Amino acid sequence: MPHVRSIWNGAISFGLVSIPIKVVNATESHSISFRQIHLDDGGRIRYRKFCELEDREVTTGEIGKAYEDADGTLIPITDEDLAALPIPTARTIEIVAFVPAERIDPLQMDTAYYLAANGVPATKPYVLLREALKRSQKVAVAKFALRGRERLGMLRVVDDVIAMHGLLWPDEIRSTQEVAPDATVTVRDKELDLADALMDTLGEVELTELHDDYREAVEELVAAKASGELPAAPPAGERAGGKVLDLMAALEKSVRAAKVSRGEETGEETGARTGGAAEVTPLPSRRSARTAPKEVGGKKSTSTAKKTAPKKTAAKSTAKSTGQAAGKTTATKSVAKKTAAKKTTAKKATGKKTAAKKATPRGRASA
Repeated sequence: MPHVRSIWNGAISFGLVSIPIKVVNATESHSISFRQIHLDDGGRIRYRKFCELEDREVTTGEIGKAYEDADGTLIPITDEDLAALPIPTARTIEIVAFVPAERIDPLQMDTAYYLAANGVPATKPYVLLREALKRSQKVAVAKFALRGRERLGMLRVVDDVIAMHGLLWPDEIRSTQEVAPDATVTVRDKELDLADALMDTLGEVELTELHDDYREAVEELVAAKASGELPAAPPAGERAGGKVLDLMAALEKSVRAAKVSRGEETGEETGARTGGAAEVTPLPSRRSARTAPKEVGGKKSTSTAKKTAPKKTAAKSTAKSTGQAAGKTTATKSVAKKTAAKKTTAKKATGKKTAAKKATPRGRASA
């Protein structure tokens, strides 16, 4: 494999079949590392290796390994001692079983490696093992030795390559008994329904679209300081509190927010369903929804104005004193007299018009 340095050379033992392979790292770290400096003058801080007996700095070639006994005694162990151990996995990935993938607990998974065929003669048995894994839909459990100790591994197919995941030994997995929450806590069906709705709303995601926001922010910070600029102020946002006051309200709000962010529901629809202004906006900005609540519509304000008008009229009428009652009675009598006079005048005019109509001939006489 070009441009990839192998970290281990050996063979896969598949029954009596031996497949020469090279092991390369399947992953790489993109995290940003920092150096230690002296705050007073910016000088680099380095660690030096000193011999306690001679009180002097030693080189890497002078450093070996030793096992520290219970009483503090150091027992030297050389690379030759380790290489002479009767371990069949010293240079071999020995497959011991084939099991369904679900039998492997993800907690056991450790570093991932790619296994590459080492040379042309290894190509045919390599492809044979790869296709057998594909057809069986199983993974291979193997034992191998790497960096001074024997390890457990799982072989599976990734695209057209056999990958190996280092596995922790079962006794290296801690028990969950001390971590599990209080068993007396109960969850209601309605809460589970809301949790299911939230899971369905969030849906799935393409893992290739996810990226390290923290690393990008650190890179921008380093670039700004390197150019002598002031680092950009972080955007003000809400932090999720560690204390949940109302689980149901939090679940409902989360479902609404997820729907709005995915365009499945608008802010107006959310406000209409909740009976008021929408309290949740898309996830990137939550503060705007609290600054200016939305109006539901103009019809509601019109009906309110109509209902308010009679109340004002009634208030005015009740505000008048009892002494004004007499004035009202006099005004009512005068209005009645005027109305009677108008009716009399109208009757006289109507009688005159009727007499005039009778006196007028209905048609012309014939010649």
